[in-house]
Amino acid sequence: MNLKKSLLIIIAVLIIDQLSKIYIKTNFQLGESVEVFSWFKILFIENSGAAWGAKLSDFLPISEPSGKLVLTVFRLFAVAGIGYWLYDTVRKKSSQTLVLAVCLIFAGALGNIIDSVFYGVIFSDSYQQLATAFSDEPYGSLFYGKVVDMLYFPMVDTTWPSWVPYLGGSSFRFFEPVFNIADMAISTGVGILLVFNKKAFGKAGDESVEETE
Repeated sequence: MNLKKSLLIIIAVLIIDQLSKIYIKTNFQLGESVEVFSWFKILFIENSGAAWGAKLSDFLPISEPSGKLVLTVFRLFAVAGIGYWLYDTVRKKSSQTLVLAVCLIFAGALGNIIDSVFYGVIFSDSYQQLATAFSDEPYGSLFYGKVVDMLYFPMVDTTWPSWVPYLGGSSFRFFEPVFNIADMAISTGVGILLVFNKKAFGKAGDESVEETE
């Protein structure tokens, strides 16, 4: 896969990701949801931390704003590193499987870093109101934006049977996390690397050989 095709994949993921986030941000109040199916909802939340909403301040003796800044800067370096990895895989004519996986991971990481870096100075607050873009009263500042999440799949929503030790009577929900298109791209890219590891890290010609066998 050449650099042009790689860029098209990245741009397509970014456009879908950002359009979905902007639509949710400007049409939903924070916490508002719409049920599409019993097992799928559109639920607007914002994530100021890392995966699963974790924050550095939960683990380190630093303030929440400082933790947010450190996390955003780390993400920027991570995106730069993934970008170089992508360039290197294309330059070395690595397998299409590897290039596709890295494209998805890079696009997803870049999609979320756009939220973290810019959304705080672009949008107004979403709490009990609809946010507006390019507001005179943005909810944050540069590097202090929150990632917009909206895809929620509570496929199982029940309670543990009373006879289950320690858990009996407590609620059980699967799948609990709320995520976005960028997260899906990252997860898909990582999944490709795990499932098709041998094909991804084999020689570029291996795929064409397999296809002709």
